[in-house]
Order: sequence, then C-alpha cells, then structure tokens
Amino acid sequence: MTTNIIIWLVVLILTLGAGWLTWRTVRTQRMWMKVAGGIGAGLLTILLAAVTILSGKGILTFLSPGAPAAPALTVAGTPEQLARGDYLVNLSCIGCHSVVGADGNPTEEHPLNGGWNISASEGFGFVGDMVAENLTPGGKLAGYSDGEIFNTLRHRVDKEGHLLGFMSLLPVNQLSDDDVHSIIAYLRTLPPVEQTATTGDKISFLGATMFGAGMFGAPEEAAETVVAPAEGVSAEYGKYVATYAECRGCHGADATGAPASAAGPAVPNPRLLVDTLSQDEFFEMMRTGVKPDGVAFPDTMPWTIASRLTDDDLAALYAYLTTAP
Repeated sequence: MTTNIIIWLVVLILTLGAGWLTWRTVRTQRMWMKVAGGIGAGLLTILLAAVTILSGKGILTFLSPGAPAAPALTVAGTPEQLARGDYLVNLSCIGCHSVVGADGNPTEEHPLNGGWNISASEGFGFVGDMVAENLTPGGKLAGYSDGEIFNTLRHRVDKEGHLLGFMSLLPVNQLSDDDVHSIIAYLRTLPPVEQTATTGDKISFLGATMFGAGMFGAPEEAAETVVAPAEGVSAEYGKYVATYAECRGCHGADATGAPASAAGPAVPNPRLLVDTLSQDEFFEMMRTGVKPDGVAFPDTMPWTIASRLTDDDLAALYAYLTTAP
C-alpha cells in the first residue's frame, strides 16, 4: 500500500492545485476566461477531489478495517475437530487454495499451497494481484498463532490486521466458532509445501479507489461469536451449508443470484432451477454436474466441490433453495 499512499498524496496535491487554479480563474477580469476556465478547472477539481476521497477511503479500509486484536486461542486438535476440519477445508478452501494446474487455475486437489492469482484469472486484474495463500505449514500460516488464523477467517484480515481483498467478499466470517477451530486444527496437520509465487494481495490504486467507491460491496462486520444453527435437514441449516460450501459466495447472500459487477459477470439465481426439481433430481444433478435436461454445468460452476457434501447436507441445501428467502 506504500505506492498507493504516495499516489494518493500526489492526487491530493493535484486536487489542491486544481482548486487554486479554479479560484484564480473565476477572479480574472476576462469574462470568457472566467466562465470557460472556471467551469473547466472546477470540473477538474471536483473529479480529482472525488478520486482523492474514494481512494483515501479504500486505502484506509485495507490498512485499518477495524478488526479486533487476535484472541488468545489454542485449538485442541481433537479427532472430532480434525474430521470436521477435513470436511470443511475440502469444501470451503480447496476451490481457491489448491495446487495450481498447467492452465493456471486451481485443480481442487491437494496440496493447498495456493498461488492462484484470482483477480487476473477472473478478469479483474486491474484491481491488482489477489494471489491465494499457501495454507500448508510451508507458507505464512506457519508464523500465525491460532488466534491470528481465527481472525483471518472471522474478520478477513492478515496477521498485521490489513483487510484481505477477495476474502472480504466471501461469507466465510459467518462460519461458527467451532467450525473455525476445526479448520485451524486440520490446517495444522497438513504437510508443509513451499510456494514460489508471491502470495497475498497487492491492490492497485485503481482497485483501492473502486473499493472505496463501494463497487465491490462493503465488507460486512463480523460478530465476535458465531454459533451454527442446529444440524439437520432444514432450510436454516441449509443456509449454513450454502455458506461453507461457498454457494453464497458466488450466488449472493440469499442465493438469489448476483448482478454483474466490476468483479465479473452476473451469476444466475439457482432457486429458479432447483424449485422445479425433486430432491432426488437435485441430488443427481449435484453429484454428476449434469442438469435434468442433459446440459452440463458451465466450467464456472464448481459442482465437483459441492458433490462432496454429505446426503444430509445436500438435503438441507435443497430445503434452503426451495424455501423463499
């Protein structure tokens, strides 16, 4: 962010300079210069002022998002936590943090050593680099305490308390305390694998300005404590399944689709299709990646990850998607 701060200072100076030029122009004795020059310099001042304000807001959001200090936490790592963490990580994390294939995209396979440049691959590289972290002990997490990893998942910040750009757009902060503990426990057991790519965020000045303008949405504040709904085949628990299975990360907070934005094209409303299916048809579709009409899911739909859900979780997800939000 150092480069962005320097650019911001330059834009601020230009804004002040444009304001001074506007003041001088409107005070001139020549009417044509007073009108034409005043309007031109005034519009330039307004434009530069808007960029200064929005970029400053974006930079401040990344540098100081207001996350609390990391809690003093030591995860026990019980067999139950490890089993649950295995299940969750291979649903929630593997889609972005898995080993990168020859095509430059995640393979959805271990090791979870990251390296995928999400912004460049998804068509919004103009906001800067957003490279998935190495989640094995061979990466930065080896230097994180359990409490700092907790803060990363709950408040979407790194060890220094800086906002994580892409993570801030996902509902990972709604995972329960118990599930976050399980994820931490499981990640600690992974064999260390190195990653030669530079991981993490390197947000451009344009990206900071766009974040400041709210073009990617405002990061939601997280609760200090989150308790999962009672596990079972219910719409309430299905919404929670849609959270850790990353359905809501793409299809919107209520899984009703997402409009096109600077981050990418529109994402369809899955409820319109699921409402027409029986539970058995829904299961078959999610297990095979083929819709009842014989049309396969597009490559952008990570159905292979969703297919790993248990039958009970899939049934809960079906209940959620067939219940009005």
